[in-house]
Amino acid sequence: MRLPDYAIEAEGLAKVYPGTKTAPPKEALRGIDLKVPRGSIFGLLGPNGAGKSTFINILAGLTIKTGGTAKVWGVDIDEHPRMARASLGVVPQELAADVFFTPRESLDVQAGLYGVPKALRQTDPLLAALGLTDKANAYVRALSGGMKRRLMVAKAMVHQPPVLILDEPTAGVDVELRRQLWEFVQGLNRQGVTIMLTTHYLEEAEALCDTIAIVNRGQVVACEPTATLLRRMDSRAVVITPVQPLASAPGLGPLEGRLRPDGRLAITYKPDQASFEDVLAAVRQAGVAIKDLATEDPDLEDVFMALTYGDPNAADPTKD
Repeated sequence: MRLPDYAIEAEGLAKVYPGTKTAPPKEALRGIDLKVPRGSIFGLLGPNGAGKSTFINILAGLTIKTGGTAKVWGVDIDEHPRMARASLGVVPQELAADVFFTPRESLDVQAGLYGVPKALRQTDPLLAALGLTDKANAYVRALSGGMKRRLMVAKAMVHQPPVLILDEPTAGVDVELRRQLWEFVQGLNRQGVTIMLTTHYLEEAEALCDTIAIVNRGQVVACEPTATLLRRMDSRAVVITPVQPLASAPGLGPLEGRLRPDGRLAITYKPDQASFEDVLAAVRQAGVAIKDLATEDPDLEDVFMALTYGDPNAADPTKD
């Protein structure tokens, strides 16, 4: 059987939640077109309310779409819903586990729901991979929040799906657990599992994802390889460490200067409008003595802010 080129495909995907007596209908998705390459780690980013969870819930069969089409592992979610869901593992934001089961029981029950024969279940290897072996027979209610989140990842993988969706998987977990979780996820990806990730930790997405899509107001406003997306920003920043601490950012004419919490002055400029020498001249004219300086390229946060907050009309198709 030929493997699909795309793990997830959406074309014109739309969702409108009906209105009530006090609220008008809400258009959560407005024609999402998205293709997730097989074998990638794909980032799905956007501000709260952008439509990310609605998109995921439609793929998982939890929300009925209003229009458009969607496929998981080449299977249309309307034509063969059970087959599509069998190709997908989802780790939701909310911690949802039966507190009266043990982790081992939870995985066995989950595998049974997917029809995995006992001889083929991977309960113990999954517990070991996620560092839960010593808690395998403890009640879930006794687990820490981080352990419960790891258990949810294991539950999503009991049927060995080729596609795994992680919705804010590291929210509220400590740095060490986050590192362990990503080591496991990257290991899955090396084995061929396609990962779709939503996260508010932009540095996490920048470090892990091959491709990133940014969703705003129910539409995809960018979908490109991570390196290409970062090159979208044509601005640069010069970070000045002054000899004397500054009480506030000085006036720099047409240049934008921001005083950072650590006391350094960050000056943003566009190379086609100003040169590095222009920046230094403006700093000297403002009377700032320079102790040290460095240049910075834009990061994913800069791109994200520009695409979702930079122009209030940019991503809203109802406005011209």
